[in-house]
Amino acid sequence: MNSAQVDAYLRRLGVEHPAWPTVDVLRELHLRHLQSVPFENLSLHLGEPIVLEEKHLVDKLVGARRGGFCYELNGAFAALLKALGFDVTLLAGRVYGDEGVTGIPYDHLALRVRTVDGGEWLADVGYGAQSHGPLAFGDRGEQADPGGVFRIVEAGPDRAGVRGGSASADGDLDLIKNGRPEYRLEVRPRVLADFGAGAWWHSTSPESHFRRSLVCSRVTEEGGRITLSGRRLTATAPDGTREVRELESDGEVLAAYRERFGVVLEEVPRVRGS
Repeated sequence: MNSAQVDAYLRRLGVEHPAWPTVDVLRELHLRHLQSVPFENLSLHLGEPIVLEEKHLVDKLVGARRGGFCYELNGAFAALLKALGFDVTLLAGRVYGDEGVTGIPYDHLALRVRTVDGGEWLADVGYGAQSHGPLAFGDRGEQADPGGVFRIVEAGPDRAGVRGGSASADGDLDLIKNGRPEYRLEVRPRVLADFGAGAWWHSTSPESHFRRSLVCSRVTEEGGRITLSGRRLTATAPDGTREVRELESDGEVLAAYRERFGVVLEEVPRVRGS
């Protein structure tokens, strides 16, 4: 990323250019990203390609003021952090289901970030309802966050439901949220191109939940969450209470995308199915 792209990205997040890549700066960037750039899968239903190249990701998130899913959000965020002087490693994850690790290889992309004032952090702005701030990578105790209580623990033996590859958990880590496993992380460094097959699968497979639904969601400035799923608009307060409203017209849907998420669309996205 060049300096103009960095400045434009920071303006999208509403933050000043930081002097140093410290943990406090990482926390601010992480939260502002969750508040400003929505988690969304609209491209899959608008016929737009998912291109895992840094320039394309930055053009989409910054130039077009869109969001994306994990590969896009964390891929672009990694580029910004590197440009600001952070040491960033891309990690592959597999999402847990009811019967164990059911996600495909390269199911999820998360970031391991080192700051100049010491420490390593798990940063993830691409998992939907996740921690509002980065988590201490080496801390094996409970880490309280507005998004829940998290733990990063050494992975145990896999349960049923592993898709392909080895069932070994050597060196892997499990992310636990409120006592429930969310995803398993490999600690081996990856590059963005490694996630191409995962992005293709989620974009095309009838088994992918992204192909079967529409979602656009972000953290609110008050610490809650606003989500548009199809025509259902859900506002969740920080205390967990919800207000749900069904939008009746295409005009209301387009206005919600524009006013609630800053996403300007020419047409209402509709689930294209498998």
